[in-house]
Amino acid sequence: MTKPVLHIVHCIDTEGPLDEDQSSTFKRLEDLFGIHLKPSRETLQKLQNKEIPLDGLEDQVAAVLSPQLLNYNRTWADVRDMLDDALSHEFRNRMLDDFGRGWVYSWHCVDHMGFSENPRHKDTGYGNVFRFYRDILAETDSGQDELDWHFHPLSVTRNPLGAATSYNNNMDILLNIISRRIIDDQWFPTTSRPGFHAERPDSHAFLEQWIPFDYANQAIDKDNNVQRDTMLGRFGDWNRAPKSWLGYHPHHDDYQREGACRRWIFRCLNLGTRLRLLTEEHLEEAFNEARDKGSAIVAFADHDYRDLRPDVEQMRAMLANVRGKYPDVNIRFSGAEEAAREHVSALEPDLALPPPKFEIIISDHRVHVKLMSGSLFGPQPFLAMKTHDGHYYHDNLDVVKPGEHWTYVLDDQTLPLTALETVGVGGSGRCGGFDVVLCNPNLS
Repeated sequence: MTKPVLHIVHCIDTEGPLDEDQSSTFKRLEDLFGIHLKPSRETLQKLQNKEIPLDGLEDQVAAVLSPQLLNYNRTWADVRDMLDDALSHEFRNRMLDDFGRGWVYSWHCVDHMGFSENPRHKDTGYGNVFRFYRDILAETDSGQDELDWHFHPLSVTRNPLGAATSYNNNMDILLNIISRRIIDDQWFPTTSRPGFHAERPDSHAFLEQWIPFDYANQAIDKDNNVQRDTMLGRFGDWNRAPKSWLGYHPHHDDYQREGACRRWIFRCLNLGTRLRLLTEEHLEEAFNEARDKGSAIVAFADHDYRDLRPDVEQMRAMLANVRGKYPDVNIRFSGAEEAAREHVSALEPDLALPPPKFEIIISDHRVHVKLMSGSLFGPQPFLAMKTHDGHYYHDNLDVVKPGEHWTYVLDDQTLPLTALETVGVGGSGRCGGFDVVLCNPNLS
């Protein structure tokens, strides 16, 4: 008899290098807590050691300013130095799962675009982070890792230091990113991690159209360290969501409630940060759910602009403490999409469908898109177009036969055929996987 499986998933919000000088750290302290102090190394150390009275805010301030959280990878060279070890066979294989596999990472790559300024020296540009990781995974023979999706909405002022949750306010950037992924990289997202762990009705609706797997749920019985800037549901509000490692289909009107949507939302807590921390108690919950249901996923989130190796070692230590209590459950180090596909196939076999295969034909100034085989998540493929002058566009398709055949007219009300360099479509399968097809209109 096959043993139950508990998938261990390491989701990394992959944003590239980040720089913050001492003055900026103290400015952030003032913005978060209203505490104004003259920047100095000595004062910083006192705050980290809780040696300055702050009217009860000592613990929160020390958490924000902990040495681990301020130890940034400030350049791509710093990131690469970390990855030289983290991606090595030696590091990956310090603990093996019950299938003989070493550690697996899921790199949820973001695009930094639309900033009004760039004080943290982030690598701005479409696909820069994605392509860095695509290339280094190829260089290091890291085929077990995944490239997944991450999106950070910009604030209404486009200030990169501001936090925001609105997809609607960022739709131009969002649609451009996906269009470029399709045309430039022949890639389409299947598995998401939300910026700031935050979803709202607009992002819920967007993800429900395109992306089947969503590692967002940070429901927790008692927050390890409640912070002033995240209170009252700001950013990652998951207090109503299921506290389960099985995942759930969300409700149309409330992403935190179980319902009949197609998408799966999975629980994903944190390590190495200041709130919603994964504990051994959570691991025991996950082992028990895997034992009862045959499969479960325990996921945790990280960032690549800090050294993620201590968090891997912490997770290994917790697994070593808990694993022996559940000899009847196999653990498996899995990518985020890989885990979701296997888990969904185990819990809902009817959804274990192959990914889509599309065909594009351009005839008489009309783009025809057909689903030739497999399954499609959502109501339509994602249409992407690139013009000869280097602009990218997305638009809706006309539905000829739901789930099978779509069209798009090229004329003076859309884009003329002669203006287009490339037309592409992409889409995920009902149970993950994706297909991307490109067409050169001049050769059609």
